[in-house]
Amino acid sequence: MSSSNSPRLNRRGFALGMAGLTLTAACGNGVGNSNAAQIDARVNVTLNEMFTKYPNTVEIANKANGMLVMPLITEAGFIFGGAYGQGALRINGATVDYYSALSGSAGLQIGAQQYAHVLFFMTQDALDDFRRSSGWTAGADIGYVVDATGESISTDTTQLRKPVVAAVFGQAGLKFGATVEGTKYTRIIP
Repeated sequence: MSSSNSPRLNRRGFALGMAGLTLTAACGNGVGNSNAAQIDARVNVTLNEMFTKYPNTVEIANKANGMLVMPLITEAGFIFGGAYGQGALRINGATVDYYSALSGSAGLQIGAQQYAHVLFFMTQDALDDFRRSSGWTAGADIGYVVDATGESISTDTTQLRKPVVAAVFGQAGLKFGATVEGTKYTRIIP
């Protein structure tokens, strides 16, 4: 057999092939995976749990223009800490976008916890601002209807007059007290 007819791998061909492979891998857009379906399933479970444990949230959800549901936020810290999770924005019961939540903290802290939270956008302006931003950060002006201890707050309080209302619940772990303040939300393709 003659080896002159077989293709030969040279350095240039190898380098171009690796560059093409790297470029293709870097351009992955999530098409064909099941991440979105997994997030949606977790969102459904989270909403069912919230509505069952905190019935006052049903009325709030019915009044809201949209809800950002973050089924699982994992937070850990030792002096410096951080939290991360993924969820979905629902408008009229349908998922319209997916988001990640990221926060960082510094100070006297140690431990880890996991929790869920839901942001209720009570005005169309608040929802539009959230959707238009390239990275929306939750501020101190958010009202809470389920607080960090998991206690329901009455739906007739002044909290419901805020443009964004949060429910933080399901805390598990060695750290106490969860908040969405300072959390940055960014649109993702799961």
